[in-house]
Amino acid sequence: MKVNRVLIGGVQSGVGKTTLTLGILAALRRRGLEVQPYKVGPDYIDPGLHYHAAGRRSHNLDSWMSDEQVIKQIFVKHAQGVDLCLVEGVMGLFDGAKGERLKGSSADIALILDMPVILVVNVKGMGRSCLPLIKGFQEYEPHLKLKGVILNNAGGDYYRKEIKAAIEQELGLTVLGCVPKEQQIAMPERHLGLLPAEENRQLRTVLEQMADLVEAEVDLAGVLEVAAGAPDLASGYQVSSAGRATGGGTVVIGVARDEAFSFYYQDSLDYLEELGASLVFISPLRDRALPPVDGLYLGGGFPEMFLEELAGNKAMKEAIRQAFHGGMPVVAECGGLMYLAERIVDFQGDRWEGVGLVPGEARMVRRPAALGYVQATALRPSLLADRGDRLKGHEFHYSVMTGLPEEKAAYVLAGGKAPAERIEGYVDRNMVASFVHLHWRSNPKAAAGFVNGCRQYRRLRQGS
Repeated sequence: MKVNRVLIGGVQSGVGKTTLTLGILAALRRRGLEVQPYKVGPDYIDPGLHYHAAGRRSHNLDSWMSDEQVIKQIFVKHAQGVDLCLVEGVMGLFDGAKGERLKGSSADIALILDMPVILVVNVKGMGRSCLPLIKGFQEYEPHLKLKGVILNNAGGDYYRKEIKAAIEQELGLTVLGCVPKEQQIAMPERHLGLLPAEENRQLRTVLEQMADLVEAEVDLAGVLEVAAGAPDLASGYQVSSAGRATGGGTVVIGVARDEAFSFYYQDSLDYLEELGASLVFISPLRDRALPPVDGLYLGGGFPEMFLEELAGNKAMKEAIRQAFHGGMPVVAECGGLMYLAERIVDFQGDRWEGVGLVPGEARMVRRPAALGYVQATALRPSLLADRGDRLKGHEFHYSVMTGLPEEKAAYVLAGGKAPAERIEGYVDRNMVASFVHLHWRSNPKAAAGFVNGCRQYRRLRQGS
C-alpha cells in the first residue's frame, strides 16, 4: 500500500513543531490537497487544532498505550484516499516513557510505520553548533530515516546561505526551511498547554498567518517529496476482537463536549461506535436536560475555567444525579471526575458546587499534580474491569482530590510523576470516576464493559 507520509519531530519541546505542523497543514489545504493529520502521544489540544487546519479529524498514535497492531490499524484506517499523512511528534524526537529507550516516543512511531522524519531545530543563539546537534540525532538510532531539517528562529542570510549549505554538504540532509521568528503569530496558552480550539476565537486568523509563513519560508514541494519517498506500507491490520461488546442493538452514549469538556481521543470515540454505540454530544455548560441516552461519558478538559456556569446549571447536575441513581452507567475522566465531586475549589480558593456523586473535594493547585503514563490495577470489580485487571492510561492535571473513601477506590496506580504506587479514583455501582485518561482501543475489555453496561441498562429501562 502506497502511503505518502512524514513525521515532524523536534529536538525538544517548544521548538515550534505545532506552529510548523499547523502551517503546513493549512498551506497544503490551500493547494487543494487532502492531508490526514496525526499526533504522537497522549495529547488532546494539538489534534483539535489539527482539525481546524486540515479539515480532517486528527488521530493519536501512542506506542506506550497501544501495541504495534493498534497503531498500524489506526494509521492505515485513516490514510485511505489522501494525498499525504502528516504526523506531529511529541516533545523531543526520542523522548518517551520513563525507563524506556524509545517506547512512547516520536521516533518509535516513525520506526513502526517506516516513516521519514523532518527534524525541527530552534537555532536561536546558535550558529554552526547546530550541526553536531543535528548529527547526534542523525546517528543515535541508525534505523530512523531522518530526511530533512527545518531551522526555526533562523532569520537572515547567515542561516539561509552559510548554515544551510553546511548542513547539506557535511550531513547530507536537506534544509527545507529557515523560518524567522514571527512576532505577530501567537497561540494563547493555559496551564495544560495551548488554548483548545473550542475557545480560541482567533484561530482561523492565526492559521492563515501560519500558512502564509510556511508558504514563504518552507519548501513545501520538498516536504511532499520527502513524504513521497516513504516505502510501501503493508495493509490489512486488524484489531483483536477480544473483549468486544456482546449482544445486539445500538446503545446511545451521551458524551460531554463543549468548552469545558473537550479532551477525547478521536479513536476512542470511533471505537465505542465500532462496539455498537451511537454517540450524542451534550453540553454541561448550556444544556438543561439529558437527551435519551443509555450511558454518560464525561471526559477531561478545563471545567476549572467555567465553574460559575457549571455550578449554576443546577438542572443539568440534577439530571445527571437522577440518571445515575436510576442505574445509568457513568464514566468520568479527570475533568469529569472533578465535575462529579461535591465541591470544586478554583485557583483563587473559591468553592463551587459540583454534581455531588463523588464524595470529596477537587482543588486546583499551581503546579502539575500528576503527569505521565500510568498503569492502573483495578482494586475492585467495576463497569470497566475485574479485580486485578491492568489498564494503561495517562494523567495530566493541576488538581487534587481529597475526601475520597479508600474502600471505594478504583485503582492502584504505578508510574507517572509520583515515585510510589498510590490508590486513586472512585467506584460506585455503575460509575467509575478517575483522573486516568484511557485510550479505549488500547483497553478493549474496559471499552466493551462500558458499552455492555449501557446495553444492560437500556434493556432494564425498556423492561426487556
